[in-house]
Amino acid sequence: MNLHEWVIGYGSPMKQPKPNVNMKVTSKVEFTNIKCTSLDKTFSEFEYCHLKSVNRSYKYFSTKVKLHKIPITSVKVNVALLKRLNGYKPFLYNITFDACKFMASKNRNPVISFFYSMIGSHSNMNHNCPYNHDLIWDKITINDINHHFLELLPFPEGDYSVYAAWYAYGILRADIQIFGTLS
Repeated sequence: MNLHEWVIGYGSPMKQPKPNVNMKVTSKVEFTNIKCTSLDKTFSEFEYCHLKSVNRSYKYFSTKVKLHKIPITSVKVNVALLKRLNGYKPFLYNITFDACKFMASKNRNPVISFFYSMIGSHSNMNHNCPYNHDLIWDKITINDINHHFLELLPFPEGDYSVYAAWYAYGILRADIQIFGTLS
């Protein structure tokens, strides 16, 4: 009897289980919270910003921003992906872009196009500047996010946050932070 046999099986060789070739490993994203903050209430306010759980498998978030000073012709957005590691730390992306230029040509930045493809069809912000109406994201579901974060660009498991700082005319006007877990 060699040392390996003695440690593992106390004298009997360890039996290896047969691999299950039909086993499928799946991951999923789950929303845990959303926080929206209007930093200049004379410019804009959130009418609503909520995460709704319809049942155990169907969650979505929606927001509506009331704009008080329209039309808006200059918008910049800073989007950062954060991962929880002793607090939320930057992970992969931290990009500032001109939203008006991006909306004029959606192929300008592949990272922003990746994020926009998740929410673009659920929003009324899908046109060029100027914006002269309230801004809405309506019922962005887990299914939209799962497809992007698990099939198109796989991410490691953990707690994440997407932080977006919205600037109009060079002044920070609003923050949105979406929290989720990838398991």
